[in-house]
Amino acid sequence: MMHPPALAALIDALHALPGVGPKSAARMAYHLLQRDRTGAGRLAASLTAALERLHPCERCNNFSETPVCELCANPRRDPRLLAVVEMPVDLNRLEETHAYPGLYFVLMGRLSPLDGVGPRQIGLDRLLKRAQDGVTEEVILATNFTVEGEATAHYVGELLKARGLAVTRMARGVPAGGELEYVDGLTIAQAYADRRPL
Repeated sequence: MMHPPALAALIDALHALPGVGPKSAARMAYHLLQRDRTGAGRLAASLTAALERLHPCERCNNFSETPVCELCANPRRDPRLLAVVEMPVDLNRLEETHAYPGLYFVLMGRLSPLDGVGPRQIGLDRLLKRAQDGVTEEVILATNFTVEGEATAHYVGELLKARGLAVTRMARGVPAGGELEYVDGLTIAQAYADRRPL
């Protein structure tokens, strides 16, 4: 079906979102243009503002509007503990448990050679620098229990142990194949409490 160029570009942009196929993208585009032009304007303005204002935190790599995010700047956090998570949603889930008092590093992905995602793409050089700050005593690998998450934890763990750092892994209270984003808080808290050395 032929669409005007602006509509085709909008559908293509929406199709880039995870889990959105071409038909769903077209339905969303038509809905925004036909029934919710005000919402479409808010969406466009919010996306533009996010792209302009959000940048990686210098310490944890999470999204932040300031050079160092609020969580990293919080003096009540334990700087001796550093949890490594795949994505910001995983950090948020761990925070919701109120069980973890330390700081974080967000990889913004996981190793997946088949998808062309290697150590450079997930910022392992920044993680190594951050973990060797002279304050960190324990690095807790809190990647997901997927094949890629396990491979990432193993690879990162070996790199960190080779540099003399104490490394632990979240216990398997989180189901195999599960992602932190979808696991209940009590299970995540138990997994943190039962973490083990690698």
